[in-house]
This record gives sequence, C-alpha cells and structure tokens, in this order.
Amino acid sequence: MSEGKQNKALVIVIAAIASTGGLLFGFDTGVISGALPFLKESWGLTTNEQELVTTAVLVGAVLGALGSGRITDIVGRKKVILVTSLIFALGSILTGAAPTMWFLAISRVVLGIAIGISSFAVPLYISEISPVKARGALVSSFQLMITIGIVASYFSDLAFADESNPYSWRWMFYVGVFPAIVLFIGMIFLPETPRFLIGKGKDDEGRRVLEKVEDPALVDSAIAKIKEEIAMDKESVGFGELFSKTWRIPLMIAIGIMFVQQFVGINTVIYYAPTLFLIAGFEGARAAIAATVSVGIVNVLSTVVSMFLIDKIGRRKLYFIGVTGIMISLAALGMFFFMKDSLGENLRFVIVGTVLIYIVFFAISLGPLGWLIISEIFPLKIRGVGMSVGALSNWFFNGIVAFTFLKLAWLFTGDGMEITKTVIKDGKEVIERDPNPAGAFLLYACIAVIGIIWGLKYIPETKGIELEKIEEHWRQGKAPNEL
Repeated sequence: MSEGKQNKALVIVIAAIASTGGLLFGFDTGVISGALPFLKESWGLTTNEQELVTTAVLVGAVLGALGSGRITDIVGRKKVILVTSLIFALGSILTGAAPTMWFLAISRVVLGIAIGISSFAVPLYISEISPVKARGALVSSFQLMITIGIVASYFSDLAFADESNPYSWRWMFYVGVFPAIVLFIGMIFLPETPRFLIGKGKDDEGRRVLEKVEDPALVDSAIAKIKEEIAMDKESVGFGELFSKTWRIPLMIAIGIMFVQQFVGINTVIYYAPTLFLIAGFEGARAAIAATVSVGIVNVLSTVVSMFLIDKIGRRKLYFIGVTGIMISLAALGMFFFMKDSLGENLRFVIVGTVLIYIVFFAISLGPLGWLIISEIFPLKIRGVGMSVGALSNWFFNGIVAFTFLKLAWLFTGDGMEITKTVIKDGKEVIERDPNPAGAFLLYACIAVIGIIWGLKYIPETKGIELEKIEEHWRQGKAPNEL
C-alpha cells in the first residue's frame, strides 16, 4: 500500500471515530421521543413534566457550549472529547436508572453538557486534523452523523419498546453507553490536532501528525497557514465588537436564521414524533415509534442530498425552496388535524406522510444552511464569537420550542377539538384526552411566512464568494440581499 493510500485510510478512520461524537449528539437528543410515551404511562407525567424532561438536555447543552471553547484551547481537543465521552456514558447510566422525574431531568442536563461540548469540540477536532482537500466533506460528516444518531435512537427505542412493561424506557437510555465507550476507546489511539500542538509550541509533534494525514507536498504550506491563523487569533476580539455598526447585520443574520430554523418547529418532530403519531391515531407506543423510524431515515437521506445541493443551487435559492415547502407542510398538518373527524382512521397515515415531506424540505435547507451561513458571514477575527452567538441562539430557541409545544397544542385546542380515545387500564375502559396540535402547526406555518419575508432582505448568497469580499461588503454598509 502506498503512503498516500495509508494517509487516506488513516484520515477516514480518524474522522469516523471522532464523528461518533456526532452520533452521540443525535442519539441523546432523539432517544427521548420513544421514551416519552412510556414515561408518561409509568410515572403519569403531566404536560409540563413531559416538556421539562425533554428540555432539560437543552439546558445542559447551553452550559456545555458556553465553556467548551476556552477549555479546548487550554487542555486540547483530544482530551476534551475523551472526557466528553465519559460524560455521555455517565449521563446514559443515570437517565436509565432514574428513580424519579426530577432525577431524570437532572441526568438529562448532564447528557446535555456532553452534547454542548461535543457540538463544538468534535467539528473543531475534525477540521484541524483533516487534510486541506478533504476538510469540507469530513466536517460535513459530523452533521450527517447527528442525523444517523437520531435514526439510531429511533431504532433503539423500537427494539426496547414493550407495551406490557411501562418501564421499558430504561434500556432506551442505557444503550447510549455503548457508542460512548466506542468514542472513548477510539480517541485514546488518535493524535492531538496539529493546530493545537503548534499553538502550544510543539512544532515537531505537530509536523509529525501532519505528515501522517496531509499530502506530503502540502505539509510545509499547512504549517505556515496554521501559524498565520494562530497569529490572527491573537488579534481576535470579544463580544462587544459584534454589536458595532459594521457587524450588526451579520449578527442579525446569525440570530435570525437560527430563529427561523427552530421556530418552524423542527424539534417538535424530533422530540415528540411518537407522541404526535399517538395523537393522530396510532394504537400503542410501539406502532408510533415504528412510524417515527421512517422520519429518521428520511432525515438522513435528505441530509445526504443537501450536501450535494448546497454548492450547486446556492444558499439563498435553497433557503426559499426549503422554507416555502416547510410552510406548506405545516399548514397542511394544521388543516389535517382540524379535519380529524372527517379523515377518521386515515388521519394517522396522512399525518405521517405530511411530516415526511416537512422533514425533506427542512433537511435540504434550514438544517445545514443555519450552520453554514453563520460560518461564512463573519470575518476571521470575530468568527469565533459570532458563531458562538449563533450556536447559543440555536440552543435557546430550541429550548423554547421544546418547552412550549404541548402547551401551545392545549392552548389552541378549542371546545370539541380534543382528540379522545378509549384505552383499557387495570381492566377498565378509560377515556384519554390529548390536545389537538392543529393550532400549534398553523402558528409555526405563520412563522415560516415571516421567515420568507425576512429572508428576502437578510439571506445573502455566499456561494463561491471569498470571505474577504463578504467582509468588505459589510464594511461598505451594503444590504445582505445585494451580496
């Protein structure tokens, strides 16, 4: 085997192991969806308690994201990922063993801390250790692994779902230990990144790592580029600079696109799909989780498609295609739930089909575009703080949506709109009442309309435009839609 092929194989192995952090990210955000119906049954959780348990992981994610940048710069990317894998494992054990709702919520905060740290540290590690020519594709693998982690959690939930055992949710959480162990063991054998080593004055070590992963002809230029970036990082500025007149527009874009991304309700589907499908008429949690698996599969496939479309169609056009499709899908979901009586048993199939269409439009547009655009609109000296604000906005808006979905569903459920079904409990027939989410979905559709109107003015086309030209555009005070 030639040296070039050996390097390529090593890079693929490194990216595959490190990307397990993305899989854990997706798994531990998606696993709650299948567990929630069983948690509701076993502990009799109220609407507020269901939302609290779901949202707790997002509180932890904010805490993890806040401290991750500074920590990775001090101790290194590799050590941070190693510790994160242990936090993932601990969180999985604690959630599976939780004796009370509050213990479970706190344990999910622990998992969230791991998610927040990995959302920063893993892409950073992959980008810094990847060869220049393959960096974009390998970093994109992190987003893909998140979607694979979500669908893996749905399959896992389905495997452990047992209608006769309301506590079958415990193994849904426990199984997260296994990918965490894979990440920990794998990372032990991986090197630290050249960027971190050279930044700490360990030039020889950094060169040795580069010689293993980079094209031999590009090693010297890669080292020169790393040193140039380190020098520029020393000139980077704090949060205050973001609010100056020059960078106010890109800051508004970063926060705005994350607002649209979250408030069109994507995580009502990721977190609450089985609950939603039970409301739509599926009989039993297992059947609802089985339907949710299709959502995860379509999400993965659509994310793969998006990786090919982004540089072909362009950011701005893809944004409007996606948000328009999302708006129509959400409006259709709202109308179908309003028509629940006339649709009868067909409601469940119509809802699943519409949710899948919604997922396709989201995954090819807002899913990847939010993170891509915020990485392109800021100049290097404020890119770190700019992307941090974007990421924190994402977690914050995500938390609001997750914590209010069931409340909104009840708020807009008028007289006669409740969805009722008769179930057998302790040998007796009991009527269960669920909220009708029609109004909530129509509200999200209205937000998608706002997103289209906002996007006409604020979404730039950054495809094929050098970062220096984007910076100059802002310095000249020009509008985003003129880029």
